[in-house]
Amino acid sequence: MTDKLKYPIGEFDCPDAINSDHINSWIERIKALPEKMESAILQLNDVQLDTVYRPGGWTLRQVVHHVADSHMNSYIRFKLAITEDTPTIRGYFEDRWAELPEAKNGDPGISISLLKALHERWSATLIAMNSSDFDKSFYHPEMDREVPLKEAVGLYAWHSDHHLAHITETRKKHGW
Repeated sequence: MTDKLKYPIGEFDCPDAINSDHINSWIERIKALPEKMESAILQLNDVQLDTVYRPGGWTLRQVVHHVADSHMNSYIRFKLAITEDTPTIRGYFEDRWAELPEAKNGDPGISISLLKALHERWSATLIAMNSSDFDKSFYHPEMDREVPLKEAVGLYAWHSDHHLAHITETRKKHGW
């Protein structure tokens, strides 16, 4: 059974056969995230932003900054995979990044602004890709496998909704 607090929308379940309908739907979800994220944190005060979404989890503020960090890395991974032959991507310690002062204490509006610009560029890139581009992949050393971009776009659509749900479910739980 999935931990509902950790995975409020469930874990990512990639279809065996990814088609253009999946990809187009996933692109729309990625494209929509910045506005949804901005709405989700609208009118939250510092105490609310510094509330963890689950015991041992990040604060809502850290979640917003994490999504910006993660999606910047993903955008770069997509561009590397499109322009190189199965590049090996570099991982990063997302848990350590979330503990940096700007992630723990920084204005989440800065990461929302970043997400707006980033997702506009990323969406434009995704929309311009053809089916053979989505068949390209990068090698993820932590996963010890090649990750096709058609799978990665689904993973990041899920990632968008997953962390958005951390915020919206916390708001519901506390009646904010």
